[in-house]
Formats: sequence, C-alpha cells, structure tokens
Amino acid sequence: MKTILAGLMTATLLSAGSALAAEINPAVVYDFGGKFDKSFNEAAYVGAERYQEETGTGYRDFEIQSDAQREQALRRFARDGHSPIIAVGFAQAAAVEAVAPEFPDLQFAIVDAVVELPNVRSILFKEEEGSYLVGLLAAMKSETGTVGFVGGMDVPLIRKFACGYAGGVKAANADATVIQNMTGTTGAAWNDPVRGGELTRSQIDQGADVVFHAAGATGIGVLQAAADAGRFGIGVDSNQNALHPGHVLTSMVKRVDNAVFAAFEDAANDRWTAGTVVLGLAEEGVDYAVDENNESLLTEEMRAAAEQAKADIIAGTVEVHDYYTDSACPY
Repeated sequence: MKTILAGLMTATLLSAGSALAAEINPAVVYDFGGKFDKSFNEAAYVGAERYQEETGTGYRDFEIQSDAQREQALRRFARDGHSPIIAVGFAQAAAVEAVAPEFPDLQFAIVDAVVELPNVRSILFKEEEGSYLVGLLAAMKSETGTVGFVGGMDVPLIRKFACGYAGGVKAANADATVIQNMTGTTGAAWNDPVRGGELTRSQIDQGADVVFHAAGATGIGVLQAAADAGRFGIGVDSNQNALHPGHVLTSMVKRVDNAVFAAFEDAANDRWTAGTVVLGLAEEGVDYAVDENNESLLTEEMRAAAEQAKADIIAGTVEVHDYYTDSACPY
C-alpha cells in the first residue's frame, strides 16, 4: 500500500517485523449522516474495517444524533481507555479540544480540523485539488455548457470544494456556467437527500447536465435526481460510481479511509505523531475515481486532460485556488 502521509504516517501493510506491535484499543466517532452515508463518514468506517480485517484488532464506534453527543462520546471512549480515538469531521473540534487535555496519555485524531494539542493528530485534505479534476471532467462532458454544484452545510470547507470545482470547469471551458447551491447552515444539511434532489432538479431546469455534490448523505438525493433526469452526477469522498452506474461521471475521492487506517497502524507500531498533516494529490489524499461503472463515460481525451492536470498540480505549474487561504474565489 502506498504511503499517503509523507514522513508522518504510512499505510504500509503489517509485515513479519511488526509482530511486536502494541495492542491498541481504537474508537471512531462519526459526524452527522452516520457511518453508512456512502460518503465522508463511510470512508472512515471503511478504513477502520480494513484495519480490523487485516490485523484482527477490533474497534468501537459511535454515530452521533445531536451536537451534545460529540463530547459525550469522546469522553466515554477515553474513560474506557480507547486509543487512538478518531473524531470524524470539523464540527468535532470543540469536543476534541475539551476532552483530549483530560487524557494526555491517550491519542486522538481529528479529520478536517486543526486542534493544536500534544496528543492530537489533525488531518486535512486539499479538497480543492481533487475538485478541480472533477470540474475539468464535468466541463468536458457537458453538452450544455452549464454544470452544477450542491454543497451540504454552508461552511468554508464546502466552499473549498466548490471553488476548486469551478476552477477546473473554467480551465476546460472559460465560458461555462457553474450553478452553486448550499443545502443549509446547520448539521441537518448533511442528511437531507430530499432537499438535495430538489436543488439538483432546479439546477437541471436551469440547464445543468452534470452536478457535483459535496453534501454527505444529502448527496444521495443529488445523484438520484441526476440519474432520474438522464443527467450525470459526481460523487464525493467515497467512490460513489456504483450508486447509479452510467450516470455517475466520477467521484472525487478523499482518502479518509487511508488516514484512519494509518492512524491505527501508527499507534500500534509506535510511530504515532501529533501535529497537522495536509494531504493532496501528491500524497494520494485526493483523486478522481475510475472503475467499471464509469470508465465508458470518460473519453481518452478526458482522461488525458485530467491526468495532465494532476501532474501539473503536483509539479506546481498549475495552482488551484484554496478558499481557506483566500475566500475571494476568482471563478
């Protein structure tokens, strides 16, 4: 397995030399939408499951139903001696900040936020880079010159997806139109597939023939509406190509699964490090997905353009706008 956490974490399979690996007692706290959201949370679940299958080490997990449960779940797992404890989602930051100092000998990790504590690993991704690639593909696939984006909760992280996507669209077709909608301003925006479908149908009515979502479980409705209308959806975080074969153009995969696997493995092999890790195309933290469900939808020209863009981004000859750095998205 290739490394994705250069110099800090590794996802190399356990070898005979790791027989002396320490016993760990890991746990995962998912964000709204739950571990079977087919997207962000499920990627974390897949990583934990893979570690369990490959090593025989079990783990505990919890799907929150309210904001108050974030801190409660983290503290309960910590009191029970679980370590490392993975908090999935930026909204877990305050809970990690509250609980981690109480248990300095335990290891915590958070995905999509930075918590600067000596026992916390903060895992970020360059979502804009992967979104740029699927935006490029969307524009090349579109016959109308209009594409759409449906975000979940209107927060800077999702604006980061949207801006990168628009950048890729405009790189392929400077005259293209990108319609953008956010589902809401609370955590409920991650779990509203009905609203996701409504927004997608509205965008299709305005001419969009490809719609990318970054909306968690809400995105299930986006992909369904696009397929029902004979248009194309683009999945996110997990590979969602198989949800509607022939109607999911691609998926912007965000390798939360590898990050969770690596956190467990590093803890077991005495390689744990705190601090912030940022994963982009160069670290194989993001990418676009191609498999038997969508390969016929992507022409050789599209694949070549996406691969060239990937190489250029990694080389630094193409710079993708980062909404975190500058919220004035130029596209």
